[in-house]
Amino acid sequence: MKHTKLFALTVLVLFACSLSAFAQLQTPALSPAASVSQVVGFTKISIDYSSPAVRGRQIFGDIEKWDVTWRAGANLQTTIELSTDVSIAGKNVRAGKYSIFMTPTESGDWTVHINSKGVWIYNYMKDGKIDEEALAKDDLVSFKATTERGGNTERLVYTISANDNKTALVTMAWESIKVTFPIDTQVDQKMEQFKSQLN
Repeated sequence: MKHTKLFALTVLVLFACSLSAFAQLQTPALSPAASVSQVVGFTKISIDYSSPAVRGRQIFGDIEKWDVTWRAGANLQTTIELSTDVSIAGKNVRAGKYSIFMTPTESGDWTVHINSKGVWIYNYMKDGKIDEEALAKDDLVSFKATTERGGNTERLVYTISANDNKTALVTMAWESIKVTFPIDTQVDQKMEQFKSQLN
C-alpha cells in the first residue's frame, strides 16, 4: 500500500512538473524583436523594431495599404534613439527617443515621420482609421525619403551606415521596397562648439 501511494505521488509530481515545463514552452515569435545601432561622428543612433517576414504574402498595397501611415515594423512601435542633437531633413532634432512611422505610396518616394510623442501609431485611430491629421500635428519632422523598388527582402530589416562618419544613412528594407534617409550628426558644428569652449 505504501509503495502504491508513493508511486502515485511520484507520478503526480512528475505530471505537475511536465505541465509547468509545457506552460513555459513558447513558440518563436512571428515578428521577432530586433535592433541596430551605430555610432556616427559623436552620435549613437539606435533603432528598435519588430521584424516580420513576407511569408508569401503581398505586403504593400494589400496588408499595408497605399497612402495609409504604417508603424514601420510589427507589434509595438518602431523607435529611434539619438544620443546627441542631430539634423533630419534640415530640421534640428534634440537628443531623445522617438517613433518612426512611414506612409507607403504606390509610386514615388515614401514619407517618413519622426514622431515627437514616441507613441504607438494606433493611438491615432479614429473611426477605425489612422487619423492622419492628428498624427501630422505630432510629427517632429516628416519628409520624403529615397525609395527604391526591386529585389526581395524576406524579413524586414533596418540598417545604419556610418557613411562618411558625419552623415548616417538609415535604410528600411522589406519585400521589394528600400527606404533610405540621411541623419546629419552635425560633426562640424560640434567640433566648432568644442573649440570655442576650449578657447
